[in-house]
Amino acid sequence: MDTALHGARPAPGGQRAVRAVRAVALALAVVACAAVAQERRNYFNDPFMQLTLAIAQCPVPPGPEVSLSEMQAQAHGRAERGTSCFRAGRCRLPNAYLYDAEIMERVQKAVQVDGRFADTSVWALGQRRWVWLRGCVRSPEQAQALEQLVRGLDDVEAVVNELEVVAP
Repeated sequence: MDTALHGARPAPGGQRAVRAVRAVALALAVVACAAVAQERRNYFNDPFMQLTLAIAQCPVPPGPEVSLSEMQAQAHGRAERGTSCFRAGRCRLPNAYLYDAEIMERVQKAVQVDGRFADTSVWALGQRRWVWLRGCVRSPEQAQALEQLVRGLDDVEAVVNELEVVAP
């Protein structure tokens, strides 16, 4: 009869090996759980899109990705900010975040049709009717013109200009 299959004790060196395997498995499980908790995702589905791409040295700005713990910390404040515009009578939709996807499509179309920004590298992020412009332009006047273009679109409440000027 094979004693290993019927509950016999492992050899003395085998106990250490079993403990080592258990310790490694536990450590891997802890690391995996920490990685999942720190995984950054666009939990709120905020639209983030590239509008132009002509400046090679312009770094891609960070998008709306957050960790699970950051998402949980932001959720209540976002709910309050999202619904306050409807409660105040400034929005026709019950939540300001419901406008964002449509606004971002209009931002993208307006920039493409305008034609003044083909030599830029710009990304836009939409949150609660606000648009963040990020990336690189060729002059302060170009950054201001882009901000004014976006500010003039329907349902846009505010524009945050985070554009950098990069010389040609």
